[in-house]
Amino acid sequence: MAVRMDPPTTTLSIPMQPADMLDQITPVSQMISLSHLGVPQIQRSNWRLKIDGLVERAAELTFDDIAAYPKHRIVAAHQCAGSPLNPQVPTQRVCNMVWSGARLADILADCGPCLDARFVWATGADHGSFAGVDVENFQKDLPISRVEEDVLLAYELNDAPLPDFAGFPVRLFVPGYYGTNSVKWLTHLHLATDRADGPFTSRWYNDPMPDGPARPVWAIAPASCIVTSSGQKPSGPQEVWGWAWGDRGIDRVEVSTDGGTSWHTAVLEPAEDRGWQRFSLEWSPSKGAALLMSRAYSRTGDVQPASGARNAIFSVAVTVT
Repeated sequence: MAVRMDPPTTTLSIPMQPADMLDQITPVSQMISLSHLGVPQIQRSNWRLKIDGLVERAAELTFDDIAAYPKHRIVAAHQCAGSPLNPQVPTQRVCNMVWSGARLADILADCGPCLDARFVWATGADHGSFAGVDVENFQKDLPISRVEEDVLLAYELNDAPLPDFAGFPVRLFVPGYYGTNSVKWLTHLHLATDRADGPFTSRWYNDPMPDGPARPVWAIAPASCIVTSSGQKPSGPQEVWGWAWGDRGIDRVEVSTDGGTSWHTAVLEPAEDRGWQRFSLEWSPSKGAALLMSRAYSRTGDVQPASGARNAIFSVAVTVT
């Protein structure tokens, strides 16, 4: 399906810095968004989703076909993996949204996946060029084993139709995976034995590993941020708080108020579905400079590194007066 791109170039919107992340559920107007190839203009009545490859029954579905499946709703953190050209630069491009749509597992079940299908290739309507490379269509993949109950073909965001910039009319949404994998403006699902070979799977969004092949940028590594602005703070007891998130939830968060010399376990609130979790620490500071930091631990023991990774520890410099 050939579509017009408007704009036809990379678009990036980061409305919020960590100090602005005050709400448990991020308003749509504050959602982070990155489109490497621009934004395709699609009419819902003309939209189709093709499903083929290693399936017993290929299909071409309309929006109404997707909407006829049972609707599922999930709260989940949504994080941009950052620039594929600078993958080790840490970002706090994250929001927490309500996603609604049909379960991918239900739709694929009706198509009858073959036993040798190992990956789902997801292709969007967006096309163009990025970093000097012509791209026929934006394409990602995920292991078919990840197609669990919470992977959606989403058509609502915060209980309203997807806006154009977020993938209207239907996008893939993979809770716990970086946003690059949740293909917007979805038009094609293909089941295969091997990974997709498009540039956004084979060239970009693969982290080099010291002891083997590059690792796909799939699951969100444990991350956290403190919700406060830099600058002056009053003396006296106060709360240091923020959000923590990761693919399979967070086990604990530690906070440092002295630049990492000492760490203290924060109170961690439970998550709603796959959403981010609020943490807090009571702090009675002395006057002078302080460097606030947080680090999250996953339930499998992974921890935010000090530097050199997209989930590196976030810090805020303040002065207590």
